[in-house]
Amino acid sequence: METTTTTTTTAADINNNDRQILNKIKNICVFCGSKPGNSASFVEVTKILAKEMADRKYGLVYGGGNIGLMGAVSHGVQDGGGKVKGIIPKSLSPKEISGTTVGDVVYVDDMHSRKQIMYTESDAFIALPGGLGTFEELLECLTWVQLGIHSKPVGILNINGYYDPLIALFKGSASSGFVDPTFINSIVFSSDPVDLLNQLESKPPPKSLLTWVKPSQA
Repeated sequence: METTTTTTTTAADINNNDRQILNKIKNICVFCGSKPGNSASFVEVTKILAKEMADRKYGLVYGGGNIGLMGAVSHGVQDGGGKVKGIIPKSLSPKEISGTTVGDVVYVDDMHSRKQIMYTESDAFIALPGGLGTFEELLECLTWVQLGIHSKPVGILNINGYYDPLIALFKGSASSGFVDPTFINSIVFSSDPVDLLNQLESKPPPKSLLTWVKPSQA
């Protein structure tokens, strides 16, 4: 009698070229702070994420500049041989404001155009610690998932428990009946960069639900 053996392939078994074929992720948009934070681990873990992204041949899309965590992730991906694209409003382009943007640079007229290109050019999203701008980008991205505008996976790298209060708020909004619990459960949370990327890779390929018209990139 013939015996059939079934093997299970994990993310760790997949080589870097096959990853992009299976999960359709080519570029990851990273939301993060323009400051380094008051703990060295914020920068250290960000550098680990950047190296892992480069090793897996993922390109980085981010808000431009080279200061704070934005600088750590962009330099890390580029130093590892990965492609980097910074989207920066013209009003923030002076070097004294954001530093010299790493990689390719796209200058846009306003913040809305910046986010539109960041969302369009990316296949997945990761939020690192940051301030109000990071929160706004993350929450808008999640809102668009909830509304069905896109189905791209979203992850939160919870370094030093930074996002614990936000995670508690998400769960509280679900238990209070304002947000569907299944939506909250679809968000990827991890304190480990490798685990976070593995979880994002395990998500089904995103459906193309909406065609965005790119604003002028002049």
